[in-house]
Amino acid sequence: MPNCLTLKKSNCKNCYKCIRHCPVKAIRFSGNQAHIIGNECILCGQCFVVCPQNAKEIVDETEKVKVLLQGDEPVIVSLAPSFIANYDGVGINSMRRALRKLGFYNVEETAVGATIVKSEYERMLREDNRDVIISSCCHSINLLIQKHHPAALPYLADILSPMQAHCRDIKQRFPNAKTVFIGPCVAKKDEAEYYKGIVDAVLTFEQLTEWLKAENIELEQEMDSDVCSRARFFPTVGGVLKTMVQDVPGYTYLALDGVENCIAALKDIEAGRIHKCFIEMSACVGSCAGGPVMEKYHNSSTVKEYMAISNYAGEKDFEVSQPDACDLRKHFDVIEQQALMPSETEIASVLRQMGKFKPSQELNCGSCGYNTCREKAIAICQGKAEISMCLPFLKDRAESFSDAIVKNTPNGLIVLNEQLEVQQINDSARKIMNIRSASDVLGDQVIRILDPKIFLEVLKTGNAVRNERVYLAEYKRYVEQTVVYDRDSRHLIGIMRDITDEESEREKKESISRQTIDVADKVVDKQMRIVQEIASLLGETAAETKIALTKLKESITDE
Repeated sequence: MPNCLTLKKSNCKNCYKCIRHCPVKAIRFSGNQAHIIGNECILCGQCFVVCPQNAKEIVDETEKVKVLLQGDEPVIVSLAPSFIANYDGVGINSMRRALRKLGFYNVEETAVGATIVKSEYERMLREDNRDVIISSCCHSINLLIQKHHPAALPYLADILSPMQAHCRDIKQRFPNAKTVFIGPCVAKKDEAEYYKGIVDAVLTFEQLTEWLKAENIELEQEMDSDVCSRARFFPTVGGVLKTMVQDVPGYTYLALDGVENCIAALKDIEAGRIHKCFIEMSACVGSCAGGPVMEKYHNSSTVKEYMAISNYAGEKDFEVSQPDACDLRKHFDVIEQQALMPSETEIASVLRQMGKFKPSQELNCGSCGYNTCREKAIAICQGKAEISMCLPFLKDRAESFSDAIVKNTPNGLIVLNEQLEVQQINDSARKIMNIRSASDVLGDQVIRILDPKIFLEVLKTGNAVRNERVYLAEYKRYVEQTVVYDRDSRHLIGIMRDITDEESEREKKESISRQTIDVADKVVDKQMRIVQEIASLLGETAAETKIALTKLKESITDE
């Protein structure tokens, strides 16, 4: 995992929102937790922006900066030009005063470095006779090319970013100084860490804001500036081009923002479809002014931010001492991918496990975060994803399981909505009510097939009725019925157990008992007549006979 992005496992709720928004799918899931894949991540920060549970966090180097401030060396801030869009109505002088209260020696605008970089771009176009040049200001774009489009690496401008150019310029003017970059970008933390000795620490605008708040330092509303510069346009879409002299014959100048647009252009470059072109690429929509920190915390508005930057910019360049071209060189290496491409057999096997046996079953719904079912299957083979991430798969499996239970239960089941319309009915219920097909009653009022009284009562009171014996005269069946109301789904569920055979058997036994009692009564009456006739002869024996016969009658009655 990149050191500048961390994950709060306790916050990750397995929602897949991060993978859906990751343009390079550099996130894997294991144990229902999202994990960033370091050698694939381009640090665009989209996972940080979209995470609803704040499970992604940007590493905070505030304490590291405080340690630098405790040293003897002066600590100088390189402040990203997008600060004017992040801090409404606060100019560079106001920022400088506030940061000096924190202990910084001075604050300069990164736009100074942007002036140096744009001048080098102009020289490259005039003198180096290159075919296609891709700007290298955006570290996320650099990582995108290094990791995912290495064939386009020769076209990436091999020079320092404005942040690096400015911090190196500061250290040349103040040889013992420490430099801290402050901006809206996650990737700059990685760039500073990878290219040692240029930028000593990186803070985001949000981290600076929290620090100022902790120290009770308020930014003064003041737009004064020592100088106005075109380089302040750098954090906007086409801002690099806006500062450049576009006069090299035969070249097309183009600005792209958003990783998807940049990927499309890189594919065209790799295919040899683009020539003689200078392309300014920004990973963030709206360029740096739409950086992840600003987008998450500042309610990013491209038009509003552009206007803030435009109003603060100027027509001239900063006065800089332009270094030699060799002093601005920067080397980019290919960063190899660890995940191997699975075979077609392996992909097909996983697709079958997902219930995709033919192309027509590949819905490509995107709920898992991948654009197609095939991409998802590849990710599963590579250990990045799990089959359970497929929503249609889970839905089909759950429905198949529940349908099997509903279909095979001997009890009749009927489900109604709050309007008492039939939503579901199983085979056992249809058999009880002599219904040929479920489609004959689905969507119809239950009154068509059943007395709705019990359903109305349960719906009104919310109290379930359980094991109530009812005779369905129209169907000549006895049922023991239970009706419950599910508040979550707002459905009424009726369960009917057919007890017709039980009732018939009970009535048969009652009939036999009644017949036996009648016979016993006749026997008793006959015996009593005989007893009366021979009472004088039998004496107490007659009384005992009566008692015995009465007990026999009672026994039969109880049975």
